Amino acid sequence: MIITTIDCVPGKEIKAYQEMMEEARKIAIGRMVEKAEDMGANAIVGMKIGTSSIMQGASEVIAYGTAVLIEK
Repeated sequence: MIITTIDCVPGKEIKAYQEMMEEARKIAIGRMVEKAEDMGANAIVGMKIGTSSIMQGASEVIAYGTAVLIEK
């Protein structure tokens, strides 16, 4: 879990927050791929990424999809 304090200026992009969320998406996708590979899958279909606020100043990123085995 990454915890940080980010100052907010109304109407401005929050670069630190955007970078943190991008890193969180990469981590979530990586974990999903690892789990699929552990299950013997070689592809993921129907992938979705969700975010939600879990408390003030903290968000979570969830990546999910269906692990499948595609024949060659």
